[in-house]
Amino acid sequence: MIVDLIIEDARWEALDLATLAERACGAVLANRGMAGASISLLACDDARISALNADFRGKAAATNVLSWPSEERGAEVPGERPRAPADPELGDIAIAFETCAREAEEAGRELAHHVTHLLVHGTLHLLGYDHIDDEDAALMERIEVEILGKFGISDPYEGAGEDGPVVWKD
Repeated sequence: MIVDLIIEDARWEALDLATLAERACGAVLANRGMAGASISLLACDDARISALNADFRGKAAATNVLSWPSEERGAEVPGERPRAPADPELGDIAIAFETCAREAEEAGRELAHHVTHLLVHGTLHLLGYDHIDDEDAALMERIEVEILGKFGISDPYEGAGEDGPVVWKD
């Protein structure tokens, strides 16, 4: 598994994002039987991710993570596993430092744990998983929790609700 990392915001260096990304993204790919795949990761700030969010999604606001799969892989039926990728270059992920740091602090989580979760989440998006339908969300969250548990990271969805620790902005 290869993560091609571009760091635009130097604050990511202190977190050793390269190692976190290899572990988190690699764990997803191993879990899904895609160990030979590659991902591009942009580690940026809120201003950059806000511009990307505006350009690609029409939402001029910062978000924690964005994903661009190299091809459409979504499941035909909600709750089913997405189609296997034909292209080993899975796509691109962007992650914003300020939003991640703020969310981790608000949730009382270690920044490294929150970022690991977001990298797992973004990688699953590259593989065609989504959380638009309840069935798809349940499948995606179950996989995330399983993978995070292997790192000793607690369930980020536990106790989630109106003011819960995880709020997806996509």
